[in-house]
Amino acid sequence: MENFLLLGICFGLGLFFRRLPQFPESTPKVLNGFILFISLPSLVLYHVHELKVDATSLLPSSMPWVVFGIALVFFLGLYKLKFLKFHTAVCLVLTAGLGNTSFVGFPLLETYLGKTSLGYGILADQLGTFMVLSFPGIILASIAMDGKWDFVTLIKRVLGFAPIYALFVAIFTRQFVYPEALKLVLLRLGDTLTPLALVSVGFMLDLRTIAGHGKVLALGLGFKLILAPIFVYWMYSPLKEDSLLFQTIVLESAMAPMVTSTVITIEKNISPHLASLMLGIGIPISFGTTYVLNFLLKGNYI
Repeated sequence: MENFLLLGICFGLGLFFRRLPQFPESTPKVLNGFILFISLPSLVLYHVHELKVDATSLLPSSMPWVVFGIALVFFLGLYKLKFLKFHTAVCLVLTAGLGNTSFVGFPLLETYLGKTSLGYGILADQLGTFMVLSFPGIILASIAMDGKWDFVTLIKRVLGFAPIYALFVAIFTRQFVYPEALKLVLLRLGDTLTPLALVSVGFMLDLRTIAGHGKVLALGLGFKLILAPIFVYWMYSPLKEDSLLFQTIVLESAMAPMVTSTVITIEKNISPHLASLMLGIGIPISFGTTYVLNFLLKGNYI
């Protein structure tokens, strides 16, 4: 419950700060800069270093790659058919194609399936969602930002993504034990990610823009909260015998859009109002859709 309370308070603060003269229009940019250069690298340094990887980890960690791939084909296909503008399609790939598998995902998993499901959830988040964001996600965002495919520019963009360096450091230092003091510092810094991101998105959120994005918003959330879980259920159905693994994978695929990918989408000015709506409206709706999905899974209705 404390996570959901934090979510509501931070969104509310963002909306409130927007009305105060002490918080200029550049406020989200400053918050997003801290998130991308301090908060997220700290989490990566801690969690990737501590992560236990084995053959089983390939199953939950593969799901975010699958969902992102489907989103890429689906939304860019609609762009090619001229149903969507390019920036709109990329925004939907980065928000509907990446799920909130940690901040919202972990407490919901614990509520629905118990603490034993969190091991699979962490694998889906760290080896799946974060890795997708770090490589194909950043590459796609850079193409949308620059308006063209240029290999040298893309490499510079990826290497300019601070969490990439944290990822390399975490991998190369896995054989060493972090001092407890360092772990505490990394966790404390990492804890700032969600509150700051939600304040930033709340500041950006303008519900008056729903009228201009209504159909596209419904398309994006429909894909993320309904179509993606249906496809994942079908694709991973051979795992039904291991009910905990199967249910964890399906539920994680049904989570709301990812906070960090939304922040990056806004930071790179890729349909920022649509991105803030996808997250700001998607999270509360996902509480209801995941509840229904869990009920159906537990009752063997699907």
